[in-house]
Amino acid sequence: MRVLVAAGGGGDAITTAMVHAALHGDESPALVLTYAWERLVVDPVPGPRRHTDFTGTVRLSDELYVITPGSAPVPPAGSLLPRLAADLRPALGLIDPYGGAVGLARQIAQAVEHCGADRVDVVDVGGDVAADGCEPTLRSPLGDALVVAACRRVGVPCDVYVAGPGLDSEVPAADLLPRLPEPEFVLTAAHTRCVSGVFSWHPSEASALLVAAARGVRGVCGTRDAPDPVVLGPASAQVYRLPLARVLEVNRLARALDGTAGLAEAEEASRSVCGFSEVARERDRARRLETAPGPRRDGALDGASLYQRFLTWERATAAAGIQYVTTRRFAEELALTQDALTTLRAHLSSTTPARSVPPLWQLRAATGPARRGR
Repeated sequence: MRVLVAAGGGGDAITTAMVHAALHGDESPALVLTYAWERLVVDPVPGPRRHTDFTGTVRLSDELYVITPGSAPVPPAGSLLPRLAADLRPALGLIDPYGGAVGLARQIAQAVEHCGADRVDVVDVGGDVAADGCEPTLRSPLGDALVVAACRRVGVPCDVYVAGPGLDSEVPAADLLPRLPEPEFVLTAAHTRCVSGVFSWHPSEASALLVAAARGVRGVCGTRDAPDPVVLGPASAQVYRLPLARVLEVNRLARALDGTAGLAEAEEASRSVCGFSEVARERDRARRLETAPGPRRDGALDGASLYQRFLTWERATAAAGIQYVTTRRFAEELALTQDALTTLRAHLSSTTPARSVPPLWQLRAATGPARRGR
C-alpha cells in the first residue's frame, strides 16, 4: 500500500488523489496523509486540528489515525475531511504538526510501517513547497515545509510532486518554473474522474483550477482573496517531480524546521525565515471575524432574482478581464447562503448551460465557448 502526503492539507488531498490515479491507477490502494488545517470559512478555530478534535477516527498506531466518513469534528471545530473521506478512493490519514518536524516524522514513519511502503511521495498543488521563503505573495508555507523537513527524517526515499505551478496564487508560475525540472507527466481529463463529485461542495480553488486545466480549459481565472487572477496555460496541468534533496536546497524554511519539536518552535522558524507566522495570522483574523458584522446573506431569493444579482456582479468582474471564476469566488462576493448558492447554481446550469465549465464558471464577457485542448 502506497503512502502519499498532501503537503498543505485542505485541497492538496484532492490533488494527491489525482496524482496517485495518474501514477498508479484509480484502483491502486493508497493512504493519503493530510492535515486537518482548513480555512476559517470551514473551521472557525485557527490552526490545525489533532485527532482528539474528531470523533469516529480509526487508530492505526500510536500516533496515526484515519479519518472515515463516520468521523466528525468536535464543535466548535469544523472540517470537511470526513466528507472528503467518503468521496475519495484513497484512505485519509490524519497528521498534525503540534510535535514539529520531529513529531510529524514519527507519524509518517508509522504510516510507512503500517502500509509496508518502501517510499513516500509528497504532493503539492501550486508549488509553494518549492518557495524559498522570500516571495512577497507567500501566505501559507509552514505546512508544506514541515512535511518536507519531516520526510528528511523518515529514512525512506521520497519525491515531491508539484502540480499546477502557480495555481494557489502564492508563488507565480513564472518564478517557479525556473526551479522545476522538465514535467514528469500531464494530468488529463481521465485523471480527474476520481474527484469529479467533490467540487459540488468542496471550496478548494487551487485543486478546482487544476481539474479545469486537466480538462483543457485555458484563460484568465478569478479566485477569492488573491491580488491577481490565475492564468490557465500550458504548464497548468503539468506535474513535476523533484527529489526531496532538491526541495530542501530551495526551501529555506524546511531546512530551518529540521529538528523542531513543537508548533510554537516551528512558528518561530517561520518568522525568522519568512517574516510571519500564518498561524498567528489566522488567530488575528479569527479575532477580527468575531467582532466584525457579517455580510447580509439573503437565502430567500428565487433563482431569477439571484441571477440578476449575479449579472450585476459579473459585469464588474468581467470588466477586469476575468474569463472564468470559481464557485467560491462568486459565493463569497455575493454573500450567498448555502441554499442560495444551490439555487443560483441550478439556475445557471439550466438557463445558461454554456456558463458551466466544471468545476469553473464562464463569464458572459468571455467570447465563444470554453477553450479546451492543449
